[in-house]
Amino acid sequence: MTTVSIPAGWPATEEQARAVQDELRGRVVLDEPGPPPGTGYVTGVDVAYDDERDLVAAAAVVLDAASLGVVAETTAVGRISFPYVPGLLAFREIPTVLAALDALPCPPGLVVCDGYGLAHPRRFGLASHLGVLTGLPTIGVAKNPFTFTHGELAAPRGSVAPLLADGEEVGRALRTRDGVKPVYVSVGHRAQLDTACAHVLTLTPRYRLPETTRHADALCRQALREATPN
Repeated sequence: MTTVSIPAGWPATEEQARAVQDELRGRVVLDEPGPPPGTGYVTGVDVAYDDERDLVAAAAVVLDAASLGVVAETTAVGRISFPYVPGLLAFREIPTVLAALDALPCPPGLVVCDGYGLAHPRRFGLASHLGVLTGLPTIGVAKNPFTFTHGELAAPRGSVAPLLADGEEVGRALRTRDGVKPVYVSVGHRAQLDTACAHVLTLTPRYRLPETTRHADALCRQALREATPN
């Protein structure tokens, strides 16, 4: 487990955080398809909080994209680095997520975030932020549509509906199990939406949520339980 300090110069106010988003958003790459589904490595990242102890734990779990077997896993724990502000959650999570990724013994390949990329009010959610900072291809897979809407979704697995913001498709609702509530997929960085959705279907052979998210969620919760503040 890696212990993380809040980086020097980290934004402390909403105004500073939004300025950083504005600066970094222009660096998002949207014209690359991303790695082919089912090949190489794919890595899930997730975080868990203990607000009473002012702690956040992050996990990164690398899976073999073909077999979905675990190749490597790391965790990092640090102080919460930003107050809770909707739309700025990445600033609470990025330092520990970066530390967990940096500690991996192998390249992560595509990174799957439990959250949003372009499907974000400022078009720059955690997946986009993380992708720009690391240069890695990233996608976001969220459990709810945040502030966006979509039309009716057919019942079979693989059915999709555009996630819309003022008529712009910022992501897709994707049904990963027949008749089960969809997940919400958006591009982060260096990937395209068709590829992102194909990855998510590859990563959901049995459950609604991707195996990357399931592994990372369990691991970060365990790390938080075991963490002791400095």
